[in-house]
Amino acid sequence: MPLHLMLLPGVLVTLVYAYGPILGVVMAFQKFEPVLGFFKSKWVGFKNFKYVFNLPDFHQVMWNTILISSLKIAFSLLVPLILALLLNEITKKWFQRMIQTSIFLPFFLAWTVLGGVILELFSLRGPVNDIISSFGLEPIMFMGSNNWFRAIMVGSDVWKGMGYNMIIFLAAITGINASLYEAAEVDGAGKWKQMIHITLPGMTPIIILMSTLSLGNILNAGFDQILIMYNPTVYEGADIIDTFTYRLGLFSQQFAPAAAVGLFKSGISVGLVSLSYYLAYKFSNYRIF
Repeated sequence: MPLHLMLLPGVLVTLVYAYGPILGVVMAFQKFEPVLGFFKSKWVGFKNFKYVFNLPDFHQVMWNTILISSLKIAFSLLVPLILALLLNEITKKWFQRMIQTSIFLPFFLAWTVLGGVILELFSLRGPVNDIISSFGLEPIMFMGSNNWFRAIMVGSDVWKGMGYNMIIFLAAITGINASLYEAAEVDGAGKWKQMIHITLPGMTPIIILMSTLSLGNILNAGFDQILIMYNPTVYEGADIIDTFTYRLGLFSQQFAPAAAVGLFKSGISVGLVSLSYYLAYKFSNYRIF
């Protein structure tokens, strides 16, 4: 019993900061006024949802969210997979561990740190534009262009997380039976054919599992990353559901419509997470319980 009491602070923090705010979703169905509170504000049904869906920016925000998160998911699987295959071919273990550590390092840095570094690198007077100018070309406003901004968001997210995913793929490679490679060498198969016919088929279950589990994050395009680095000139191409909700609620003081957007996203996300776990169970026999 004393050991179980040690869980009490964690449980209380979770209840207060994770489950307590859920009560605020009632604002999505009210004409919420802070001076009246939840109990005296007028109920308006689904009017807040209709208002949000008819906002001119909402459809662009949905498109930005799906596009950015889809690109992040695709490259976050492809790049670590290629790195894991290449790293597996390095025979010098000390060199392999050094490369592995250097790739994994950005995963431990917060976006508040990485965001400042990326803003400095790609600013109009930053090192990247200095290199471009040295070739006689005009500097590029990377952080003021919708297309460049999206590319930088996707690239920096992949760079930050590729070490973590690469470890998972490397673990899958080490689980492949070594006798298969020995038999392939006896038959004269080179490294390329061993990768095509042994390594990739052996990794197929983990690739399918990670792909299906990523489906649940299709509406999570990276709130903290984009909020730190974006600006009003790239709202058209970079504003996602989370940043749109943040601006709608805190900057425009439209608490009820912001709660409606958040509830809408949560509802869709629950469906996608359920679908992803069903697909993971069906194709990879993966289950939590």
